[in-house]
Order: sequence, then C-alpha cells, then structure tokens
Amino acid sequence: MLKAILFDLGDTLFDTVPARLWEVFEEGGRAAHTYLAGLGHRLPRFPRYFTMHKQAVQLSFIWSRITGGEVNCERILRTNAIKLGLELDEAVFREMTWLWYAPTVRHSKVAPDVIPTLTRFRNRGLKLAIVSNTFVPGFVLDRHLEIEHLLEFFPHRVYSSALNVRKPDRRVFEHALRLVDVGPDEAIFVGDNVRNDIVGAKRAGMIAILKRPRSETRTHGKADHLVRTMRELDQILPLVGAMTEFEMSAAAAGMTWGA
Repeated sequence: MLKAILFDLGDTLFDTVPARLWEVFEEGGRAAHTYLAGLGHRLPRFPRYFTMHKQAVQLSFIWSRITGGEVNCERILRTNAIKLGLELDEAVFREMTWLWYAPTVRHSKVAPDVIPTLTRFRNRGLKLAIVSNTFVPGFVLDRHLEIEHLLEFFPHRVYSSALNVRKPDRRVFEHALRLVDVGPDEAIFVGDNVRNDIVGAKRAGMIAILKRPRSETRTHGKADHLVRTMRELDQILPLVGAMTEFEMSAAAAGMTWGA
C-alpha cells in the first residue's frame, strides 16, 4: 500500500531557469553587503567581501568531493562573519543569508500543475516529504517554499546541508523514510537526477520515478517510470500498483484514480 511520496526539490518541484551561477551569487552577495552596511557594520569594499566568500565556497566544494560530505553555506557565512569581526544576532544573520540566496527565486518557477497535484495527494492521505541535495541552509529553502505556497505540503524536509551526506547515499533516503514513518515498499521517490535520485532511491528499496523536461526524449532504464509533468503522476502511480487506502475504497465503489 502506498503511504508516502518523497520529492527532490530542484528541477522537480522547482523548475530551474538557466542562469550564470556566479553572477547570481554575486548579486546576492551585493544585497547582503548593502544590508549589513546599512545596519552600520564595518565591511571591506564589496570586491574583497565577495571574493572572500567565493573562495570559501570553492574550497568547500573541493573538500566535499574529497571527503564525500556536503558543502554547508551557513557554516561558511558564520565563519566569515567571525573573521570580519561582525557580531550578528540570529535575525540579522538569517536575513543576510536569505539575501545571498534571494536572486535564485527569480531563476526558478513552479509549474501550474504542482500545487493541484500535491493537493490531491494530500487529500488522499499520502504523506509528502522533500529530500534535496543542497548546500543552502534549510531555513532559507523553507522561506522559498513558503513564498511559492509549497511549505504547507511538506512537514518533513531533508536537506543534505544539515545531514552532511548526499544522495545517492541510501542513508539520506532512510532518514526521510523514518521521518514519515513508512517502509521503503510503502513510498515512491520522484526526482530529476538518475544517479542521485533514481539510483539512490532504488538502493533504499523504493520505487523511483524520473521527472524530465518535455524536451527530453531519451528513456532511462534505471527508473521505474518517466514523467514530464507532475500531473502525469496521477496516471503513473496506478501502473506501479500504488494504491492508498483512499484509492482502495474508491476502487471498491467504482471510482477511478483521477476522480
């Protein structure tokens, strides 16, 4: 019996609009620098401020590849604040961190079918959760989800930046399954990355559904199914024998999954 659906975030719930990463990062850094300076904090000029953070992120990515851990931008920002002699209360720190990220919001969108699909799943009694590889702090991503009216659907959110372990490591998926209190045979994972999402979810014993853009025509043998929109999940789930208590009752009454 299906009890939960777990989702990746980027290019699954959010559709990413192409952008130059470091340009977006620089825009966020400039906003954070202006914010702190406006509060009266003494800072180096922006080029030095930005370079300091950029180098720290680059070094962290190199180290993460060596160790297999995850980059944690919250830790980087807190460390650099100490190096700069900044005494930031938690509210100011969180706002500064958000400003570093905020330009990303313009470079992502939520497809029109996402919220209606999630609403149907929730109304059918399914537990919903997010499992995302990310170096962004959870409180920042939660704010983005709230802006897009998605946070209410996901009481459980697993971010690799907090775990210091990344998909496809099965421990990430097992942690998420424990949070939603279901077994791997009672859950489905939906994600866009074959190696991280599909391989990882199947290692954990879950059915794995690959979400690809409409322009994607290749088939992928590792995934159990392929969808190009969230709405297509309505048609896919019955094909994998995934019925909830709601669907079992509806089937007995002669109703269909999409009713």
